[in-house]
This record gives sequence, structure tokens and C-alpha cells, in this order.
Amino acid sequence: MAEKKVIKRIGILSYAKISCILSAVLGLIVGIFYAIIGVFIGATAVTGAAGEPSAGLVAGLGIAAIIVTPIIYGIMGFISGVIIAWLYNLVAKWVGGVELDLE
Repeated sequence: MAEKKVIKRIGILSYAKISCILSAVLGLIVGIFYAIIGVFIGATAVTGAAGEPSAGLVAGLGIAAIIVTPIIYGIMGFISGVIIAWLYNLVAKWVGGVELDLE
């Protein structure tokens, strides 16, 4: 027999941490995608003004994307997690929260 439970409140900090980690993982995937695109653009890049190939710069930016993108996504995930959990707690007071069926 299924038992109904209601989520009346979400821990703001715990939800923000989970949101931060999930967003950072997504940022890592996006950063890898940017790096792959950077490698292809760098391979087809024309030589720079000084006669040196600019492929290294594009590839370097792609590698930087693997580092910077997860950090930015993680920070934004944490901030949005705080806002979403706070809003959920506010709205759950009015409507009663989300019902779950547990066995």
C-alpha cells in the first residue's frame, strides 16, 4: 500500500549544494564541447598577423573553457538553487507542498 508524504520544506543550503554540483557537471560537459569546437576552429584557422598560427590561441581558449565553464555554471547553479528552494518554501506554505506516494 502506498503511503502519501508531503514535502513541506526544502533545506535551502542542501538544495543549493546539489544544484551547484549538477550545474558544474553540466558546465564540464559544455566546456568539453567548447574545447572540441575550439580544436576544429584552431585546425582551420588562418595564420595570425605576425605570421604565427593562431590555432594555439583558439585551442588554449578551448582548454580554458573546460576549467572556467564548470566554475561559472556551478556558481550560477548555487545561486539559482538558493532562489528556487526559497521560493518553493514560500509557495509550499500556501499550497501545501508536493505529494509523494511511497511504498
